[in-house]
Amino acid sequence: MKLKAIGQRELRNDNAEIMRRVEAGEGFVVTRNNKPVAQLLPYRPEAPSRPPLRDVQVLFGTLPPVDADRWEADRNAADEVFGADDPLEDPWQR
Repeated sequence: MKLKAIGQRELRNDNAEIMRRVEAGEGFVVTRNNKPVAQLLPYRPEAPSRPPLRDVQVLFGTLPPVDADRWEADRNAADEVFGADDPLEDPWQR
């Protein structure tokens, strides 16, 4: 987004028009004595922050245990269909 420079006086005198333009997606750099002092940008809600690790650990603690034999059988069955996918194997070394 290209920001247009506007003076503090222009912001004060034309604030309703400038706010409409910001609402429409335009952005401005506000200057005082030809020096940038602020940015006026459309509002974008912040992305939700990550939960604390302890909360994630509690959540994982409520999951059922993994049946290792069943997991291995499922993995072998998938390898029969799709081929082995060892992440440590370099396919270019074959």
